[in-house]
Amino acid sequence: METFMQYIIIAFALLIICLIVLKLSKRDFKIEANKLISYLGGKDNIVSAEANMSRFKVILKDVSLVNKDAIEKLGAKGIVEIDNQLKIIFGKDAHQLKRYIDDII
Repeated sequence: METFMQYIIIAFALLIICLIVLKLSKRDFKIEANKLISYLGGKDNIVSAEANMSRFKVILKDVSLVNKDAIEKLGAKGIVEIDNQLKIIFGKDAHQLKRYIDDII
């Protein structure tokens, strides 16, 4: 009975550790969406935005206002510029970022 109780305590401690690690590893997409909007020249510079697979596509009024280096530091794996449009590769996070950006703009 005593060893069973020790196993229960160990299992409970491991569960708590796993929950803490998961909580610490979650990204705060609200903060990242706000940063992305400012790196794109502000919400007034954004005409439209959409997420497609791993890409975040945004049409801008003025592409010269974009801080590409900061966007890459935010986690972008690549940025393609075509006229007044940017295609930013964010991987699986593109849709979640788009959702938060829609709430802001």
